[in-house]
Amino acid sequence: MKFRKKPVVIEATQFFKMGDHPAVFYNHNGVPSVQTPEGERIVLKHDWIITGVKGAYIICRPDIFEMTYERVEE
Repeated sequence: MKFRKKPVVIEATQFFKMGDHPAVFYNHNGVPSVQTPEGERIVLKHDWIITGVKGAYIICRPDIFEMTYERVEE
């Protein structure tokens, strides 16, 4: 079987430095991280931080983000 994602508008912020997104914190190794449903994830420069439909944060690499999402005019 094949499936298509339902069209859902998301909130996303691209990460460049601390302060870009309130969910980013320094972990015990001093590395920028975000708490996700799968646990603590390291966030790299240019990664996207997506707020999921239930409010959880998801980290998405730039190439995957570009293939998956397009900008919506507000």
